[in-house]
Amino acid sequence: MDSVPSLEILVRAPEGFSLWCGPPFNNGQPAVKLEKVICTNAKFSEDGSRLMVMKSDSTVSIYDCSSSKEIRSFAVPNMSAATMSPCGTYLQTFQRPSTPQEKNVILWKTETGAPVYQHFQKNMTKTTWPSVQFSSDEAIACRLATNEIQFFDARDFSKEIIYRVRIPGIAAVELSKAPGSHVAAFIPESKGIPASVQIFACGENSMSQPVARRSFFRCSTVQLSWNRGSTGLLVLVQADVDKTNQSYFGESKLNYLTTNGTHEGLVPLSKEGPVHDVQWSYSGSEFAVVYGFMPAKATVFDKKCNPLVELGTGPYNTIRWNPKGKFLCLAGFGNLPGDMAFWDYKEKKQLGTTRAEWSVTSEWSPDGCYFMTATTAPRLQVDNGIKIFHPNGSLYFKTMFDKLYQADWKPESPDRFGEIAELAQSIDSLKVGETKQQGQGSKSSVAPNKATSANPPTQKPAAYRPPHAKTAAAIQTKLFGGSSTEEMSKNAAKNKKKREKQREKKAAEAATAANNGA
Repeated sequence: MDSVPSLEILVRAPEGFSLWCGPPFNNGQPAVKLEKVICTNAKFSEDGSRLMVMKSDSTVSIYDCSSSKEIRSFAVPNMSAATMSPCGTYLQTFQRPSTPQEKNVILWKTETGAPVYQHFQKNMTKTTWPSVQFSSDEAIACRLATNEIQFFDARDFSKEIIYRVRIPGIAAVELSKAPGSHVAAFIPESKGIPASVQIFACGENSMSQPVARRSFFRCSTVQLSWNRGSTGLLVLVQADVDKTNQSYFGESKLNYLTTNGTHEGLVPLSKEGPVHDVQWSYSGSEFAVVYGFMPAKATVFDKKCNPLVELGTGPYNTIRWNPKGKFLCLAGFGNLPGDMAFWDYKEKKQLGTTRAEWSVTSEWSPDGCYFMTATTAPRLQVDNGIKIFHPNGSLYFKTMFDKLYQADWKPESPDRFGEIAELAQSIDSLKVGETKQQGQGSKSSVAPNKATSANPPTQKPAAYRPPHAKTAAAIQTKLFGGSSTEEMSKNAAKNKKKREKQREKKAAEAATAANNGA
């Protein structure tokens, strides 16, 4: 095994980006590996070997992550977007087209700076960018064209298109990553024909017929998610309108297809409502789903689509798998208050709960030992900052910014890090609590040693009652008889007894006066 790499964090603020040395921190504060570099965007390659930095709308630079040095700069006028291939071999740029004849999507070789492939693309959307997709090892590349998928030799683009598969009406494509053995195609509804997702095996002689297919009506968009190993595909189908009128945001269904044809159907979700999030584990053997009307439910399934474990219910809409295996985090971000629950799902044990309010991004570190959340602009303009947690939910580090745009771990293969089996035994020994030096303001809790399969019970807040209604129950009791549904407070009971004694005293005085008058 190679030497264990150190963790790094990219932090981007208005004055530019910096690279921090990741935890554990000396003296509780991160060391700065690379000082601020002015830029408008920055992104690591999938393997963490290169860093792409957009310095303006016409300049993009490539940094070598091992030395943190700039190795190449590209001048691309009117550039709207840029991205790198998984291993950082190629840079892909999109320019605003001035004429239909202009080839505005260019693939550059980062080592030489030379363009290796160009084509025209009218516009850029979430489903059409990046235009050229790569497998994780960059062995296969493909792109979506009109009514077809075009394939390239990713090691030699001078061969142009080496083969293609024709699919009339195709609107989106997703190449499996590790390995790049299959490709999924989405065809929307048309003239009464239902929408469908089809899986094809990559290879010039094996793409005549799909190896799996799933059709569905009421489909506006789909999200396609391959597992590691390229054996299973999750298809989240979303419709803009919910015909049952149960959700203002439309309806969603989660489908599961396998490349060997053993499963083509819906994932058996046991609660009605939208699918909030779904994510494969790093091994590709399990996937977890957060679904249903609030409080949402979370379930882990195996790759045969059988439920493995229920993770209870709560105010959650996000799930993040620990890259080293059995730990995962359930969270409620966005319009939810930021509750987080950390689980050892194999032991069916909740390790701890905490809260990270107003978080915009969240992710595990590559070694699986830390979980980072960030509150960033422009989503939120106040309370920007970074929080890093242990896998049991205890807060390790917190820092605030006047304005923060981005906070990302540098990618590394989890296989390069040692196993964290010891972490399960040491979870309870981690110190829980928040020091004033770190400025930690959220509450954390750690689960006891015994296993638990449900979230710890929380006290339900009392319903709001306007001031004029606070004595409504007592008035109703006085007018119509019966007893009040709420217990009196100590002061109310004391005042009631005092009033009764005063009435008794006045009645006694009145009786005495009457007797004397008689």
